Amino acid sequence: MNKTALAIGTSVFALGAATAEIAQADDEWPTGPLTMVIGFNPGGSTDIQGRVLADVMEEYLGQPVNVTNQPGAGSAVAYTSLANLDDDGHTFLYGGLTALTFTPIIQDVEYEIDDFEYLAAVAIAQNAIVTSAEQPFETLDEIIEYGQENPMTYAQQTALDQAIIENVAEEEGLDLSIVPTGGGAGMAPLVLGQEVDFAYSGGTHAQYTPTGEMVIAAFLSAERSPFYPDTPTLMELGYDYSIEDYRSIVVPTGIPDEAREKLIEAAEYASEHESFIETTEENTMFPVVFMGNEEMEETVREIRAATEEVMGD
Repeated sequence: MNKTALAIGTSVFALGAATAEIAQADDEWPTGPLTMVIGFNPGGSTDIQGRVLADVMEEYLGQPVNVTNQPGAGSAVAYTSLANLDDDGHTFLYGGLTALTFTPIIQDVEYEIDDFEYLAAVAIAQNAIVTSAEQPFETLDEIIEYGQENPMTYAQQTALDQAIIENVAEEEGLDLSIVPTGGGAGMAPLVLGQEVDFAYSGGTHAQYTPTGEMVIAAFLSAERSPFYPDTPTLMELGYDYSIEDYRSIVVPTGIPDEAREKLIEAAEYASEHESFIETTEENTMFPVVFMGNEEMEETVREIRAATEEVMGD
């Protein structure tokens, strides 16, 4: 063989090896763009966190992570869509869990808790009762005192927060009208414009409390927020209700092992990433955590069982 033939043969071999390497890389998951589903309108706390999370996960996974909003029924619409999806993990939901731990208990939905896998939590929800700083009340006690003399309006976001407030209203003898919203972005203008008296906030209040426009009357979480240590919880005020919730990554049951592992790794990477921590803790004021697959599976079922017990009472 002459030198020219040898050089050509070597080049062909090198090209073949490179092509095989590329083909092998193409077979690795994810094989294309991913979709993050958010069950609320754009502009709320979940959406703000989710879009930064998508960017960080994209950095880790090496594929675009596109965000799509599917608001409705406290994210039950998004969960219904996800449950009916035949997908290999390229589509996942980022959001809270009350549509799983509470909503199926009180109304008919087209999914159940075992239709999904709970891959990771990356933040602890900070659910609150809020009002405008322009209202003649600030604390929950003042809201109730006012409501015992005047009809009031309340902006809800989920079936759970509505049920809790309706129980409090019945206990305290309030004449209360419920105004549905599609999330924090829908709630905020109603509160700030004093079109409702008070409202539920899943975290959007963090955009308005620093400016003094919005006031937190009480937290619905089991413990006080580390960012608002002087604001009591509903349980501290004598009402036996709390919402334990996590911002989590959820997929349909049965995705491939490789997809599950990569998504969990990407979530853990995000929980340590400066941009996600900054947005989540400084903008939406949610403590960042990382809770893996096994712990999340146990936690979701524990919350659901506890909720069923309370609702049974």
